[in-house]
Amino acid sequence: MSNNKSTKLERFAEVFKALSNPNRLKIFQRLASCCKPGTVSIIDACETACVGDLGRELDIVPSTVSHHIKELRQAGLIQTRRRGQKIECWIDPGVVEQLRGFFSF
Repeated sequence: MSNNKSTKLERFAEVFKALSNPNRLKIFQRLASCCKPGTVSIIDACETACVGDLGRELDIVPSTVSHHIKELRQAGLIQTRRRGQKIECWIDPGVVEQLRGFFSF
């Protein structure tokens, strides 16, 4: 196996590892359903509406939601940007295309 192919497989393994957690998968699906990949959704760093709503839907506390967002970001599935106390997050459209490519045989 070429080094490039091996690197790509390792990258996908990290993506699938992040998505293997049911709560992270739910967050990813929520972002995908509310925002077209590449568009921004705002998640407040302190417990306000968006984090609270997402936490209630998932039945987890906002700090745990924030942890899962961090894990999704580190896996390259979402991007985030801090604006004051708010954290904007969105699905990276490039990663969606890469996943589509991975699953097309």
